[in-house]
Amino acid sequence: MPLKSCTTEDVNRRKLEVEVPADEFAKAVGNAYRKNVAKMNIPGFRKGKAPRSIIERMYGKEFFYEDAVNALYPAALEAAVKEGGLKYIDDEIDLDVVSVGEEGLVFTAVITVEPEVSLGDYKKIKVTKPEINVTGDDVTAEIDAVRERNARTVSVDGRPAQDGDTAVFDFEGFVDGEPFEGGASEDYKLVLGSGNFIPGFEEQMIGHSPGEEFEVGVDFPEDYHAEELAGKPAVFKIKLHELKTKELPELDDEFAKDVSEFDTLDEYKADIMSNLEKKAEEKAEAEIDNQIADALVDMLEGDVPEAMYKNRVDDNLREFAYRLQAQGIGFEDYLHYTGANVDDIRSQMRGEAEKQVKLRLALEKIVELEEISISDEELEEEYKKIADGHEMEIEAVKKAVSPEDLSADLKTQKAMSLARDLAKIS
Repeated sequence: MPLKSCTTEDVNRRKLEVEVPADEFAKAVGNAYRKNVAKMNIPGFRKGKAPRSIIERMYGKEFFYEDAVNALYPAALEAAVKEGGLKYIDDEIDLDVVSVGEEGLVFTAVITVEPEVSLGDYKKIKVTKPEINVTGDDVTAEIDAVRERNARTVSVDGRPAQDGDTAVFDFEGFVDGEPFEGGASEDYKLVLGSGNFIPGFEEQMIGHSPGEEFEVGVDFPEDYHAEELAGKPAVFKIKLHELKTKELPELDDEFAKDVSEFDTLDEYKADIMSNLEKKAEEKAEAEIDNQIADALVDMLEGDVPEAMYKNRVDDNLREFAYRLQAQGIGFEDYLHYTGANVDDIRSQMRGEAEKQVKLRLALEKIVELEEISISDEELEEEYKKIADGHEMEIEAVKKAVSPEDLSADLKTQKAMSLARDLAKIS
């Protein structure tokens, strides 16, 4: 057993004295010799061929000790932590060698451990379920969105431009009677009322018909990006070529057949209502979980090490970078385009990270108090679920996710379910 002693140095800091037997240390020294000998030039021997005894006679028996210690201590410390029943945070480890030699290795390590916490009465949490109220207006809005997506664009004849039309036109802008750079275009397309042009421009387009040539007078905003134009009055000469508008599909049974699996509009509307109610119910249930999580976080008491928050932010930052990569955006490119820096993002993530850490500690406390366990069958079922979800072989999942980590996650899930079952929901 590698753990010789464990003492408290400070809040959440433990000092472990760890021993590595002589035979294990001797093996590590031999490995260190084999790792380094190829790089060594010893007089009288070809490079990499000097016997270990000659090297140790020249430089001392301790020559390979440092490499041996560095190779041994991580696994020895991990075993000692496990033996001591500790959960340590691999952050700041203060290592000190007590003794080293043919008799073996003894070292001390001061580590940060997860805190001892207490929890309030998690069996009496009170939460309020949001009211679910899906109306016919919600159904209409959903259908209108589908009609918009299925609309076709048609040319407008016999009337002037109006709000919502797409105008196709040539323009040339002048300031103080002179054209300015970037102020002209041909066959430009603009949705009137979109607000994509200089304030006042689109409103003056309304009422004109295709074939007309006219002028539009506007003032550039004071904060306009081109400083030489900011705040100045401008005149645009316009030649309107064409107006286009969206033509929505008729709201009838044929529309329902085109956009859904239903034969009638009433069936389609009923399905939309059912789906909206389901989504509203899921949202309400999620809100209950959020309220329970907030309550557990609030009732947690204990000194949480700063390292736990830092590590959680690190994890969240990596996940954020992975999500960006999945969208084809490199993290460095994201920083460049947004003008943000890593410290800004870490600061934004801090609050959520604190909540995640505290919630996990609260749930682990419930696991301890309720003696929650996970059976081999439950573990195997979860491995299969992960494998199916990621289209992987189950053995590959088992190599990637240790049973200890997966079991710990399943226990906290059970703890959350228990807190939810016990909660008073109004």
